[in-house]
Amino acid sequence: MPSNEAPRLIPTGTCWCGCRKDVTLGKFFAPGHDKIAEAALMALKYQGSVAQLLHAHGYGPGHSVRDAAVRDPECSWEKCADCNYSGAPGSIQNHHKKDHPGT
Repeated sequence: MPSNEAPRLIPTGTCWCGCRKDVTLGKFFAPGHDKIAEAALMALKYQGSVAQLLHAHGYGPGHSVRDAAVRDPECSWEKCADCNYSGAPGSIQNHHKKDHPGT
């Protein structure tokens, strides 16, 4: 596997946040526990701050992580055709229905 390719992860039936709760088939987390795991990782690795995370990876006001995600051919992010919003394809669809109905 190339070093830039993420491994295929398989749900185990147990929540990955570490709470040991059983989860439904095909799920990694109990409801809301993905955010708990994310917050714990942020606290461990980046002193709990998204700004610290961005800075550690070279992003900030002068170097947009959103623009980098849109430009990266291996990332599925897109820019809205009608405004400056960017996100994953599903987010773009939801955004377009909400903010640009009828276009």
